[in-house]
Amino acid sequence: MLRLSPSRNISALTLLVAGLMSPLGAAPDARTLQAEAVKERSLKDRYENLGLLHKDANHPWLQELWVLGRYHGHHHDSEGSHGDDAGYESRRVRLGFQATMFRDLTLHAQAISGSDFEPAYNGFTELWARWHFTDAVNLTVGQQKHRFTHDRNVSSRYMSFMERSMFTNMIGLDYTPAVTLSGRIEKLDYYTGFFSNATGRDMGSAFTELHSGSTFLAAGTYDLGTFLGADSAQFYGSYLHTELGSGATNLTRFDSAVSGALILTEGSAALVTELTAGFGGQLGDAVGLNVQPSYFLTDTLEVVGRFQLAKSSHGNGLRAQRRYESRAGLLDGDSYQAVTLGLNRYIAGHRLKLMTSVEYAKMNDRDVFTFFAGFRMFFGPHSNAPFPGNKTLKGRW
Repeated sequence: MLRLSPSRNISALTLLVAGLMSPLGAAPDARTLQAEAVKERSLKDRYENLGLLHKDANHPWLQELWVLGRYHGHHHDSEGSHGDDAGYESRRVRLGFQATMFRDLTLHAQAISGSDFEPAYNGFTELWARWHFTDAVNLTVGQQKHRFTHDRNVSSRYMSFMERSMFTNMIGLDYTPAVTLSGRIEKLDYYTGFFSNATGRDMGSAFTELHSGSTFLAAGTYDLGTFLGADSAQFYGSYLHTELGSGATNLTRFDSAVSGALILTEGSAALVTELTAGFGGQLGDAVGLNVQPSYFLTDTLEVVGRFQLAKSSHGNGLRAQRRYESRAGLLDGDSYQAVTLGLNRYIAGHRLKLMTSVEYAKMNDRDVFTFFAGFRMFFGPHSNAPFPGNKTLKGRW
C-alpha cells in the first residue's frame, strides 16, 4: 500500500490547517453563508451513498451490497514535563463489505491494517452475520464490537475527538468473537451478549479455547424525550462482568464495570456526561468522569470540549493513554485529569472531515500538552448501533 512521505505529510497538514481556519477569517455576508450551506448539503448528499454497489428492495436474494472502508490519519506533537513525542500516524485503515440478503440476513466483513500499515493486513476487526427476526430481536454471531460505555459505543467514524477517553481505553475493549442479541422495544434500544476474552487473527481459536474466559455485556439506550427541556435526551447505560481465563488478552482490567451517560441536544449544542466505574482486578477499583460539550458555529464548523477526571484505589490503577501521553513520559498513577479543546470542519458530514485539537493531561505530578491535526474519511453504510452517533443533533451528522 502507498505510504505518505514526510514532505507530503507536511503539505497535507498545511492544507488541513488552512481548511480549518478559513471560516474564521472575515465574517461572510448572509448570501455567502447561504451559498456555502447549499454547497455543503449538496456535497454531503453527493457522498451519502459512497460505497453502495447495489440496492434493490425487490431483488429475490440480494437487497444491498456495499464496499466499506475508512482512513484516519493525523499528526501529533506532545510536550511533557518528562518527555516529548511527535509524528504522523495512519491511525485506522480498514476495508471490507456489507451485504443484505434474503431481506433479513446481513453479512459484514472488515479487514484492518496495523498502524502505519505495519502490517498491511492485520486480521479482521469485524466478521459477523446477523439475522433480523423482528425489530425487537436481532441475533449476531461473529467477531464484533464491545459496546460498553457510550464513549465506546459511538463508532470511530463519528467521534469528535482523536481518541476516546483515557478510562475507556484503559478498560481494554477490543473486537472479539461473540454471540449477541439486539433490538428496539418501544423507547429502549438494547444490546447484550457473551464475548470471548481473546482476540487476534485466529478467530476460531478465540471461540474454542475456553481458557481465555468470557465476558457478559448488557447495554441499552432509553429515549427520555424532552427531559430537562432539551430538544432530545437519551440515557445510555451499560454493564459488564468478566470471568478471566489464563489466556485472556482482552477486558483484563476489571472483574466488573458499570457506566451511565446522559446525552442532551439543544439546537446547535450537545452535552454528553458519562460516569464509569470498574471493580476488582489486580489493580483495584477506579472511577472516571467524562464530560463533552459541543457547539456548531455553522453547519460545517464545530467547536468541541472535553473534561476527564479519574481516580483509582491502587497507586498504579490508572493507565495513561499509550499513544501520545505515555510516549511523552506520563506514567501510570492513581489520579488523572485532562482538558481538551477542538475544532472540527465537516466537508461532507462525517464522511469527510478535518479535525484539530489541543489537550492538557496530568497524571499525579506529571503532565503533557498534545496538539493534534488530522484527516478522516469513510465510505459504506452508516452505523446501526443502539445509539448511532450519526443520528445525533437532528441529522447534522
